[in-house]
Amino acid sequence: MTTVRIALANLPHPASAEHSVALATGAIEQAARAGAMVVAFPECFVPGYRLPGRPLPPPDAAFLERAWSTIARCAAAHRVGVVLGTERIVGPELLASALVIGPDGTQLGFQDKVQIDPSEEGTYTPGTDRTLFSIGPLTFGVVICHEGWRYPETVRWAARRGAQVVFHPQFHEADAHSYRPASFGDPANSFHEKAVLCRAAENSCYFASVNFASPGSPTTSAVAAPDGTLLAFQPHGEAGLLLADLDLTQATGLLARRFKPLPQ
Repeated sequence: MTTVRIALANLPHPASAEHSVALATGAIEQAARAGAMVVAFPECFVPGYRLPGRPLPPPDAAFLERAWSTIARCAAAHRVGVVLGTERIVGPELLASALVIGPDGTQLGFQDKVQIDPSEEGTYTPGTDRTLFSIGPLTFGVVICHEGWRYPETVRWAARRGAQVVFHPQFHEADAHSYRPASFGDPANSFHEKAVLCRAAENSCYFASVNFASPGSPTTSAVAAPDGTLLAFQPHGEAGLLLADLDLTQATGLLARRFKPLPQ
């Protein structure tokens, strides 16, 4: 049996771009002390998710490079891999993305958000490609928020290619009319937390969803096992590091590989 410990940084939305870096390095240090091999962060954690009414400076390529370098040095110092929800600038376009950093501080690459929510049009540009990553014995993919909830094919792509876990950085906070759950998978809640279990079960892989900590959040950070059962979750709205031990022999990808695409 090969067991890997992962950590999900269920943290409040940063108060500023610089604050996002301080929170990230603090969580990496905490994850290292807890024995995690990889720590994952919510969607666009650095510099913060852009919303109307939430002040953030304009996209800044120089800041992002400094932030990524600082976080990479911290990862190397503590020998922890990182899946960092961030944004990046490509030419004139701003993309919601995840930067994967190895435990030696090497930047292993980006997974851009390919399927963006209609509400994000005008802020973020969709990416075009999918990527698989490896850290130690762990092979994984990344799907970002909307694409993981509503497009199962994004998760299946990674599982069919050997991903034992798919990380799911997300942003989901309460609005004035949203249901405020007290437990994971509440039947009165939206479909989102049930989708966490489905993405794991339909692909025979682990699915690790990481959200911000915010009052009344409709979803929380959670890890589903390859049989679709709930392995671990963070209490809704409670900041902290969620830890989960993954038995990689259970992540066979069997159902993902058996999928036969429908004729066009």
